[in-house]
Amino acid sequence: MAKIESFRDLNVWKKSHELTLEVYKITKNLPKDEKFGLVSQMRRASVSVPANIAEGFKRRGIRDKICFYNISQSSLSELEYYLILIKDLEYSDKTDLILNMVEEVGKMLNGLISSINPKT
Repeated sequence: MAKIESFRDLNVWKKSHELTLEVYKITKNLPKDEKFGLVSQMRRASVSVPANIAEGFKRRGIRDKICFYNISQSSLSELEYYLILIKDLEYSDKTDLILNMVEEVGKMLNGLISSINPKT
């Protein structure tokens, strides 16, 4: 097993970065009047996931790490809602793939938190 020296070595970060790229792609095609609404909110929520994983990785204390990983989880839930909304508004038919990615990243984040805090 390769040694994890950077947040970029974490599979959960890699997968959340892929998720962010997919969100940027899907939001390109949302209606123009959503530029400052859903597009902005979805992009910020998606970027928050890998960004907080990266920040948490550098934190020394377990509590600090878990705090940032929990923020990632919260942003992931926020993003999940936006994806449900754009699906229900019929803005995109590509949300199911991204929702599957959200679920996978969520499971990976839970695993990461459990690995550093066996009490959870």
